[in-house]
Amino acid sequence: MIRKIDASEIAECVSVIRKSFATVAKEFGITETNCPSHTSFIKAEKLQMQYDNGQLMFACTNKLKIVGYFSLASKGDGNYELDNLSVLPEYRHKGYGKEMIIFAVKKARDLGGGKISIGIIEENTQLKNWYCNFGFKHTGTRKFEQLPFTVGFMEIELV
Repeated sequence: MIRKIDASEIAECVSVIRKSFATVAKEFGITETNCPSHTSFIKAEKLQMQYDNGQLMFACTNKLKIVGYFSLASKGDGNYELDNLSVLPEYRHKGYGKEMIIFAVKKARDLGGGKISIGIIEENTQLKNWYCNFGFKHTGTRKFEQLPFTVGFMEIELV
């Protein structure tokens, strides 16, 4: 089941995000020293600020346990950004990620959205291919000086 989170669940969602992105950090050699802004080191204050600013935040649950998380941020003009899509490692490959993508696309469409964009580690070809399976198209890359990886950009048209 996917539902909006409550403010009281922010700490639990931070834990889900950190545990989920920790596997990515390990795979790509990302540490708090070489990339303190990586999602695997996200702080509750950041999520709280996003929540307070009205960002749409969702939990994917297995019974009462939060096993996945994502948010949708309005970028204006009917465009949304999908952020921090994460599934706890022990719950991967069970359809939760797919369920969240389908939900996010429907939600953005219901809100009048025309496009959802994402940013990923470009070198993570497995993740890139996974998003392509849902209709996301690769739109470019950018190397940021402070990041030890290249950011790949993808989007899906909702119309």
